[in-house]
Amino acid sequence: MRIKQLHWSLVIVLAVTFQSGLAQAEVTRVEIATRSDVANGAAFGSTGPYEQLVGKIYFAVDPDNAHNKFIVDLDKASRNSAGRVEMSADLSILKPKDATKGNGVALLDVVNRGRKTVLTGLNRAQGNDLGEGLLMRMGYTVIWVGWEFDVPRQNGIIRIDVPSATGVTGIARATFVPTTRSATAQVGDLAAYSTSDPASSQNALTVRDGATGKPTTIPRNKWSLAGNTVTLEGNFEPGRTYELSYVAANPPVAGLGFAAVRDTAAWVKYAPDAIVSVKQVLGFGASQSGRFLRNFLYLGFNADENNRQVFDAVMAHIAGASRIDLSNRWATPTGLGQFSATSFPFADVAQRDPLTGIEEGALDNARAKAFKPKIFYTNTGVEYWGGGRSAALIHTAPDGKTDLNLPDNERVYFLTGSQHGPAAFPPAAARNGQQQENPNAYWFVMRALLVAMDKWMREGVAPPPSQYPRLQDNTLVKASDVQFPAIPGVASPKSLPPALRSANPLLKEDGAGLALPFLVPQTDKDGIELAGIRLPDIQVPLATYTGWNFRNASLGGSDQLYPLLGSYIPFPRTREQREQSKDPRASISERYPSRDVYLQLVTKVGNKLVAERYLLPDDLQPIVKRAGDHWDLLMAK
Repeated sequence: MRIKQLHWSLVIVLAVTFQSGLAQAEVTRVEIATRSDVANGAAFGSTGPYEQLVGKIYFAVDPDNAHNKFIVDLDKASRNSAGRVEMSADLSILKPKDATKGNGVALLDVVNRGRKTVLTGLNRAQGNDLGEGLLMRMGYTVIWVGWEFDVPRQNGIIRIDVPSATGVTGIARATFVPTTRSATAQVGDLAAYSTSDPASSQNALTVRDGATGKPTTIPRNKWSLAGNTVTLEGNFEPGRTYELSYVAANPPVAGLGFAAVRDTAAWVKYAPDAIVSVKQVLGFGASQSGRFLRNFLYLGFNADENNRQVFDAVMAHIAGASRIDLSNRWATPTGLGQFSATSFPFADVAQRDPLTGIEEGALDNARAKAFKPKIFYTNTGVEYWGGGRSAALIHTAPDGKTDLNLPDNERVYFLTGSQHGPAAFPPAAARNGQQQENPNAYWFVMRALLVAMDKWMREGVAPPPSQYPRLQDNTLVKASDVQFPAIPGVASPKSLPPALRSANPLLKEDGAGLALPFLVPQTDKDGIELAGIRLPDIQVPLATYTGWNFRNASLGGSDQLYPLLGSYIPFPRTREQREQSKDPRASISERYPSRDVYLQLVTKVGNKLVAERYLLPDDLQPIVKRAGDHWDLLMAK
């Protein structure tokens, strides 16, 4: 169903301003520019029709409030006559036209680089539509608000405008890995920072092999700088890691992005005159925005300036044990955070760090422990294997030697045989990676987990048990001990080096630069992971699915993983093909006597997952259909 914009009568754009009635409200006003019926006024189940509101939201933040203590450089921003720091952000809301028919919950979708995530994922939408409308049929009000200062100003991007830390100078820095041999490179992570002096001797460019290699400084007379574009004499080498640093001034107070999300959620939950009024708020974030939520909770932003809890529940997806570079001077939140976002504490429960002796938890700390939401952590193999996201550390001790007992407010789910975001199906030819990209459609599981979270949050119904690899049953092992088979033409990941700890500016000692435990899910003889929520494609496989994929040789650095990719490696079709290629995995025809038998097995596995609440009943049919298409794709060759 497509969203059709309906402008109200007499004017092309209607601007409505809502003034907050709270004496010290963090939200000072909201301006709605357009108000549109959704899907031509069609009803979404018993919830009925929806409408979309688009505009801007304005805030005034108190620099002296204890809950704003960890917004770096807030004290250096200009203040209004009341002594507050002002900012504004883009705002978009999907809500039931009849509020009494909604479920009383706002789902705040923390945007990823300014883009919405839940409609394509949870609603199975494509392009500018609402897909099959799961969120609407469940009665959610869905909210998007800008939090990131460095995303481009362009149509559809949701961003924030924050003040600068006036008079501050320093060094902005970011890494990049070229994919072509070229003389110029544009460093996107630094696009928001102007160069104070392009010729300064303090500006530097280094190069190293891989993220953890030893850097070499490139002589200053060999390169030049214009904005965030570097020109290098002799060309950049694809696959190598470069770091650019240069003098800049007046950095944006980036950490105000945390306050914008906090205060928007508190506004709809507590303000009596808000545009929408809800009883509870669920925060959802994927990848970058999942890391945002982990940091949001760690820094104590789940309490507003009035000491009230903001999110009742959080779904932090594909974030691993990482956080985000936001409330820091010269922050680069757009970056992938592959090797620079995981610092102690890793897990939510308080633990003693054997390297520093410090005891703290990501939620068990003075800022956060009184405002713990219900939490789902969901991860793929990429967050265990790829870079430094080290997902195992959310459920193991800091030294990686023992499993943790998860707290009652938390569930951890491993999406077996998946990559960071599912690749297209049918899979395309390998381009960025050495293997085809992994198309395992894990969003079917995420939809069921949303329903489970909804029942847990609103009705107190316990969700399905956590499913993740564990040391105690050898489904979680050191990377060097993974039993991945020797498949011809497929590089083994067993020799990959561990990532390194990142700095934590809140701690006196953080162990930055020391190796992180490198723990990954163990596999079976086909190279398929043993633990987690295993979809029919995994339990009744036609291929090996991994959470890692080495860089394509054409991009350089072929001994390194390509960021965020997994691999899809089809089984041989027949025994003859298997013997000819010397593939150790049984062929498809040796596993399944016919297409019908294969689909019967898929259906049986799917029904069991439905009974266990890891799949929705309505999603079984599209899963079985896709399995049939997959069979036809491989066996018709």
